[in-house]
Amino acid sequence: MTLTTETLTTSGTPAARRTAAAPGTPRPATPPKATPPTAVRPTPTPPTPTPPTATPPKATPPEAPKATRALSPAAVPPLAPGALPGLGHAAALLRDPLGFLGSLARHGGVVRIRLGPRTVCVVTDAPLVHALLTTHAHGCPRGAVQDTLRTAFGDGLLMSEGQAHRDRRRVIQPAFGPDRMAGYIAVMHRVTEERAARWRPGQVLDVAKEMNHLALEIVTRSLFDARLSEDATLAFHRALPDLVKGQIVQSLYPHPAMARLPLPVNRRFDAAVRVLNRVVDQAVNGRAAKGGPTDGGPAGTLPAVLRAATDPATGRPLTEADVRSEAITMFGAGTETVSTTLTWLIDELLRHPEVEARVLAELDEHLPAGTVPTPEALARLTYTRAVTQEVVRLHAPNAFLMRTAQLPVELGPYRIPAGTELLYSLTALHRDPVRHPDPLAFRPERWQDGGAGRQSYLPFGAGKHKCIGEAFAWAELTVAAAAILRRWRPVAVPGARAREVVWTTVQAHGLRVRLAPRESGGGRQETAAGRCPADPPTLRPATHPVRRPARPAAELAAATARHADWAVDRGLLTRAELARYQAYTLPELIGHAYPRTRGADLDLLIDVLGWFTILDDRFDGSPGRRPGEARAIVDPLIAVLDGAAPAVGDDRLTAAWRELWHRQTGPASPAWRARAAREWQACLATFPAEAEHRAHGTVPRLGLAETMRLRRHSSCLYPFMNILERVHGADAPAALHAEPALHRLRAHTADAATLINDLYSLQREERQGAAAFNTVLALQRLRGCTRARAVGAVRARVAQLRNESALLRRELLRRHPESDWYLDGTRELVDGVQAWTSTSRRYH
Repeated sequence: MTLTTETLTTSGTPAARRTAAAPGTPRPATPPKATPPTAVRPTPTPPTPTPPTATPPKATPPEAPKATRALSPAAVPPLAPGALPGLGHAAALLRDPLGFLGSLARHGGVVRIRLGPRTVCVVTDAPLVHALLTTHAHGCPRGAVQDTLRTAFGDGLLMSEGQAHRDRRRVIQPAFGPDRMAGYIAVMHRVTEERAARWRPGQVLDVAKEMNHLALEIVTRSLFDARLSEDATLAFHRALPDLVKGQIVQSLYPHPAMARLPLPVNRRFDAAVRVLNRVVDQAVNGRAAKGGPTDGGPAGTLPAVLRAATDPATGRPLTEADVRSEAITMFGAGTETVSTTLTWLIDELLRHPEVEARVLAELDEHLPAGTVPTPEALARLTYTRAVTQEVVRLHAPNAFLMRTAQLPVELGPYRIPAGTELLYSLTALHRDPVRHPDPLAFRPERWQDGGAGRQSYLPFGAGKHKCIGEAFAWAELTVAAAAILRRWRPVAVPGARAREVVWTTVQAHGLRVRLAPRESGGGRQETAAGRCPADPPTLRPATHPVRRPARPAAELAAATARHADWAVDRGLLTRAELARYQAYTLPELIGHAYPRTRGADLDLLIDVLGWFTILDDRFDGSPGRRPGEARAIVDPLIAVLDGAAPAVGDDRLTAAWRELWHRQTGPASPAWRARAAREWQACLATFPAEAEHRAHGTVPRLGLAETMRLRRHSSCLYPFMNILERVHGADAPAALHAEPALHRLRAHTADAATLINDLYSLQREERQGAAAFNTVLALQRLRGCTRARAVGAVRARVAQLRNESALLRRELLRRHPESDWYLDGTRELVDGVQAWTSTSRRYH
């Protein structure tokens, strides 16, 4: 089932990350000096079917539209900058639709853009989109794209509005009632098991194609209790791209008559509609569609339910055209977006094997192998549900949705004239750093903390058009993923990871995996962190070549001596403590990790690392176990980042940090300063968080994902990646920072360096009195592994991260050759950590 009820998209590239205001900060409402919006004609609003919901929140009852009463003075939405003569913003939208739409929020909660002669208002703030779909749903129906899709989908639930929509929804609702879910889930499980059983060890799987076939078969057999022929299945999948592209192109025609011209795109669209009709006829007119089940599915198929119903408006039975229209809707809604989400789910598990390990552990506990899932069993898979929610958030399928204001309405502080086209992007909304902190990071644990609220998470829409099949879709995602992961371990094929391609949905193209059987029981051999392969029992330095410092040894020695004087003069160390501290050889780490840095920049890096190490050592004592003491140390440091004036009682650690912060930011750009402040704050905040866990005895119960999240930020790797730009003397290009691939590379860099540190700091951390946050210890505890196997799993994960990072660097270098210095710097940072930790007396 699709994840919304309407869709309009164009081809494009991954979304750009934009600067976040503090959570809760209102969007700017002051309009720029611009002409009021030009008159606009009603525009297309492409519908796409939607998947079912598990336990949908109670929708807010629609209010009478504000347009029915006199509107108070309100702001004209600001016009986005960068419009080109004649084209407006069309070029930017076509070139990078998600990046462009994601960038608009900085200009306001509603922003005007120009697409040729048309003006469209883009709603960028999630609560305003929620209001558009609920409070203003009556006055803002879907637009002219319905006319395009009506050719393919007829006048069913997807296309109807008002009372006709409510009547048809009441007719269809019983087919998605809670009493039918157990039957659907059993069929989903059986279909997935049968398909996965046909795969072979070593087979290279085109994941997107295979998930598309799987989703189509699940819909066909669960809702229609039918089996499509192989020819019909292949024809359906070949027809979908032409249907989608034709829908987009025809919705942009200046006159509807152009859809009847014998243009190639129109001919392909018409042929796709004919194919879709033939496939649906095969399912609708089969033996099972007219009566009871033939495949062990739920009693009464969707066509049978529809044929037994009466039209509330006329009191007469639904026509065969009505039955076919709803069937086509379910086929369109139940395949592409769910299959795309399953593809992204597999891709994210490949990137985060610790998440995959935790999902498998939860399946072992609540859904033992060989059992058929039930709704009650799925409800117990709370972490797996969090993983699917995070996949749907990060990869929301619907990039463009549209409404048309039939009457004047107010959205927040903005006045929207009648006739205005309104566009919003669920993908951009779900990547909003204001509502979803660190939006491009894959963090399932955010949903275990309650998520961001229903107004900020709208994968199935909201209000009267919210997807009727949401519960069906959540169940399908979970059941299919569970059946596949139990039988097979996907292994990434180098250079064949998923990439975003924007059409009607944000599709996952290019993912190919090699299948390895997943053996059950204690003897299974798996190499991802989070499981326990047999591995060498001893720690030893990696054989990965380390790039040695290029500067003269005397310069590093001089910087080391100067740093010792700085630390003593600042009161961070006494002369008596200096010998033990110098045995850590921290400047050697900087020498390896930043081989070309010299002079004042070299001094800055050594001082920052030394200060952070002294801070970290302080938490080996009571502050590491007492949250109040931890906050007393950290809060003044974070206040420095916020620009707080020096306090009379600044302790020596805070005073030294204030001086270091000024040295870091003095010559830096505002964008760099803001990014560095955010990442230093995230780093410093981990100290009280770890103290809370120790104080409440929750360290042993932490999962690998939470342990890795804390370790990733507590190791200060993100701030030190920012310093690459500071010592280079220029920011990395904004286009590079907007790349999701760069965010993955930075996360891989932080994780690899952190895991290397965990390997070598293991014995030191075990000697501490407080419970240690160490991935090796967490893995050994959670999986019941021997120490040797836990070490082996972490080492294997480091090797995997290095390999994936190399692929990401090559991918980014092709698009951003001018940023080779930054990309090389991420590799040198990991190499430097490896070279130093394997020899430093801090750990040996």
